[in-house]
Amino acid sequence: MTMSKDKCGSGAAASFRISPVAIGCTLLIAAAGAAAQTQPAQPQQLETVTVTGIRKGIEDAISVKRNSDSIVEAISAEDIGKLPDTSIAESIARLPGVAAQRVNGRATSISVRGFSPDFATSLLNGREQVSTGDSRYVEYDQYPSELLSGVTIYKTPDAGLIGQGLSGTINMESARPLNFGSRVVAVNYRDVKLGKGLSTPAGKGSRVNLAYIDQFADRTIGVAIGYARLKENTGTTQNSGSWGVADVCPVPQVNGACPQATVKAPGGFNDLVDNTDQKRDAVMATLQYKPNKNFNSTLDVFATKFDQTKLEQGVQMPLAFGQGYMGDLSVGTVANGVATTGSIAGYKGLSRNDVDANHDKVHSIGWNNQLVMGDWTGALDLATSEAKRKAPHLETTAGVPGNCKTNPALCGTLNWSGFDGTSVLGAKYTLPYDLGDASKMKLTDVEGWGGGNPILPQAGYSKVANTDDKLNAFRLSGKRSLGDGMFSDLDVGVNYADRKKVRTYVEGRLRVGAETDPFAGVPVPGAVTSTGPASGISYLAWNPDGSIGSVYTIAAKLVPDIANKNWTVSEKATTVYGKLGIDSTLGGIPVRGNVGLQVIHTDQSSTAFNADRTQACPGDVCNLGTNTAGKTYYDVLPSLNLVGDLGNGNTLRFGLARQMARPTLDDMRASAEFNLDTAKGYLSGSGGNPLLKPFRADAVDLSYEKYWGKQAYVSVAGFYKKLNTYIFRAVTPVDFKPLVTSATPLPPSGSTVGPFTAPQNGEGGNISGLELAGSLPLSLVSNWLDGFGLQANYSKTHSAISLPTSGFNNSISTVTIPLPGLSKQVRGFALYFEKWGFEARLGQRYRSDFVGSITDQYGDSQLVYIKAERITDAQISYSFQDGWFKGLTFMLQANNIKNEPYVEYKQSPDDPSKTIKYGKTYLMGVNYKF
Repeated sequence: MTMSKDKCGSGAAASFRISPVAIGCTLLIAAAGAAAQTQPAQPQQLETVTVTGIRKGIEDAISVKRNSDSIVEAISAEDIGKLPDTSIAESIARLPGVAAQRVNGRATSISVRGFSPDFATSLLNGREQVSTGDSRYVEYDQYPSELLSGVTIYKTPDAGLIGQGLSGTINMESARPLNFGSRVVAVNYRDVKLGKGLSTPAGKGSRVNLAYIDQFADRTIGVAIGYARLKENTGTTQNSGSWGVADVCPVPQVNGACPQATVKAPGGFNDLVDNTDQKRDAVMATLQYKPNKNFNSTLDVFATKFDQTKLEQGVQMPLAFGQGYMGDLSVGTVANGVATTGSIAGYKGLSRNDVDANHDKVHSIGWNNQLVMGDWTGALDLATSEAKRKAPHLETTAGVPGNCKTNPALCGTLNWSGFDGTSVLGAKYTLPYDLGDASKMKLTDVEGWGGGNPILPQAGYSKVANTDDKLNAFRLSGKRSLGDGMFSDLDVGVNYADRKKVRTYVEGRLRVGAETDPFAGVPVPGAVTSTGPASGISYLAWNPDGSIGSVYTIAAKLVPDIANKNWTVSEKATTVYGKLGIDSTLGGIPVRGNVGLQVIHTDQSSTAFNADRTQACPGDVCNLGTNTAGKTYYDVLPSLNLVGDLGNGNTLRFGLARQMARPTLDDMRASAEFNLDTAKGYLSGSGGNPLLKPFRADAVDLSYEKYWGKQAYVSVAGFYKKLNTYIFRAVTPVDFKPLVTSATPLPPSGSTVGPFTAPQNGEGGNISGLELAGSLPLSLVSNWLDGFGLQANYSKTHSAISLPTSGFNNSISTVTIPLPGLSKQVRGFALYFEKWGFEARLGQRYRSDFVGSITDQYGDSQLVYIKAERITDAQISYSFQDGWFKGLTFMLQANNIKNEPYVEYKQSPDDPSKTIKYGKTYLMGVNYKF
């Protein structure tokens, strides 16, 4: 919202930037609230009320927000426990200014304040966590919501917050057993139905969690243990996508050029179904020892094992974007520049059957010791975190063996009709043969991916991606009270973190039959005929898991594109910090907060392959070199947080800080590949950049909050971040001399200098936003509405950052894209009821279109446009309040009740390149707590 024209009111939907007028308006609102104190309140007699369930969760979250010296959002344990999400990501996504990206139907990555997930860091009990993916950001579906006692998102940092992010810092917290008054035992079981509401078969599963909390030895020892298991089959979800619309020549070309205007024709499409089995076992344990008030030792352990295996089957239809062994395309009827009808001679369609799996292991261990020594409280914290992923992918294809480009009669002719120039899947296709005919369709190199080379046949493909990310850290700190005065306490410390991430890719071609026969084909074992749900075209379905050795042989492949995905990145970061707590008055207004400074020294390096593309790769295995490079640098991060108590529940917050986010680990790889451009007469190449420095920003935040009691509040917050540096792909001249060998051909000039495409530090831009949030028990409106309540939030974010479209491919373009992760609008609401043991909740979260990050079929991170999503959930439960069944709760829940699809698109949301329908999820469960 641009606050101008000297007016305090304007539409929330407009773009926002902080200005003196904005600050003045906020102060005016705050002053009006403070002025209400001039009327003395009448004393009231209040009855004692015990609050539980949803309302207790809301009350605890509001307490965290109200009492923090920073601008934060929070979730409490009761809130999570009553909303049994698959992972903590779905709980976090309901907070103001926060959005989630779905993968396989689950919320996994989190964007804070319009930035991509890489700009936010993730902590567990204040300790930085590593990731199973290629980048830095944590995949939150590794963390069951049932095992966490709360989550706090710090939108403004302070100097004592180690591992802070640029957009925010997400701290997940486990239970502290000595904070409980007595033993607690809880058991929860939920039966799950998935993929409901689709035309394909539904799935099923279960979720179980156990919790035990107890105290021993006169409450000097506390133990908390939690276990959660998720075991599900998603059922058959629908995954269809268009390859786009092609511009084709309606008549034969002349000398390689089209003598007439091109027309639009269908490019191709996929019509697939996915079926995923997933099992996650997770344990959280805490041992706490507090023999006296001066010493407290806490050991935290978290471990999870998450296995996911997806079987993807269906039809793949190359059309105008056909491949090697297909015949020519002919245009039929043309209307308004669209080939509404046409045909392809020698047509080759495919039956696709792929297995895609992730096998993840994550553990995190932390040991914290605090000792009071007179005026000082010292702390020593030791931590280790490791995340491993093994991700095998097996791709198989069935089709007609042979080269139908040279022999069109082998395959026959495909015809299409009813094409409207936009909807590729909406046209009607008549095939020359049945793709589900096992007598005709064989496992083979259908489209000539081996190039017809008898020594390089490719009837399928195998790749195994491995990542191992490990971080060891220790922190030593001291804190003491300063007594009366402006500064209330002093907190100083040092933190050392050593992180190393290794990524390896092992890939190979699958072969059938004789090695020298590029057209070899074998029957599809155990095949059944099935039908694509979007196109109605039949195909052969089978499960290729375990087929290497029995059906296929594998030939190793290590070409430059694969070598570029193998790397090691190391970081050693030493952080020294000091922070002064503030507790004073300013102009008669009580003010608290903190001011501090972090100084960070970073030593980073990477080792990876370098590839000379001028050299041959016999049998698809190249002779590669290695490259190691790195950099050291300092960052100085001052921060200020001020909280003014304006009285009568009115609070004004101000934050000012320099913030940073480290480069993505994939960008920091030392990979390099180069070739000789004979047409232009120079060497050129591309790769990573281990010399990158972080994203850096100066940020200012302003927030006004009004509280009514413990369960009601409204807040208006604005933020502005000026990015002093940003990272994007760019072309710069480099000297390839360190990579050149005696066998490398040079241009006529003999120069080894040429353009190199890689991530670079450049000037940034700015991002600003407005956030509105509130929670209202409707009993404040009318006693008749006691038990009902409403929560709502809205954020509007504007970015003045545009990036080249290099994230979509490996080239540089003058066309720009929005800031990845940015949804200009994010909003959510929840209507709840809790009384007499009954609880009910209806909630919805929305994010507008955004550029998201996915892992493509080659294992690379790619940016895609993702369509706006509106996810709606509902829950109802009943808890016995007394008697024999006290502590017993029955629950029903429905997720994604409107069956919101996940949609990727290219130029327009109306032109989807992928649409996945996951269906609805129903849960029925029972919980017993005593």
